[in-house]
Amino acid sequence: MDPMTQSAQISSSQGFADGQNSATKESKMSVKDLIHWRDPKKSGLVFGVSMLLLLSLAAFSVISVVSYLLLALLCVTITFRIYKSVVQAVQKSSEGHPFKALIDEDVSIPPETFRKHVDCSLTYINRALKQMSRLFLVEDLVDSLKLAVVMWLLTYVGAVFNGITILILADILLFAIPPIYEKNKTQIDQYIDLVRTQVNTTMAKLQEKLPGAVKRSKAE
Repeated sequence: MDPMTQSAQISSSQGFADGQNSATKESKMSVKDLIHWRDPKKSGLVFGVSMLLLLSLAAFSVISVVSYLLLALLCVTITFRIYKSVVQAVQKSSEGHPFKALIDEDVSIPPETFRKHVDCSLTYINRALKQMSRLFLVEDLVDSLKLAVVMWLLTYVGAVFNGITILILADILLFAIPPIYEKNKTQIDQYIDLVRTQVNTTMAKLQEKLPGAVKRSKAE
């Protein structure tokens, strides 16, 4: 292969990778900006829409909510389509279909993008399966006991809240905690360090008292 052509291909692949990395970084930054209320209008819109959707799911079934949303969208597009047709007939214009530009848009998912997301998802799924196997087969007794305590606590949470209520609370906390933490970062970090130290001390004492518990090495 010609060295110039090979160099151009390498530069092109590097540029493509850099573009993907920058796009990923921008998407992460946009999410961070949303939950930190950098732009109050955008954050308020996303928070309002997400809360409206969750409250709708709490009052109606998923099928009803999806059907109403699609019906509302169809009503808007059909009404606009009829309105534009009437205007074109009255004005005797030949503008054509009002959604022609959107219809001509390519909405198909590229195979490379699909495979990339599938491979990424498969990595997380395999990691989760390995972790579940490690915990449920009691590779480490302390970690399995931690999971048992968490599951026991979740039984009480499930008795008080249903899934939609938890999602609503999570949505509120997602948009409320980041700005509060940003304003009181120093004090909150101090309390978190104290709690973490206390938990680690308690778990270390518990691990020492457990018969046959496998102690972690310092490298772990």
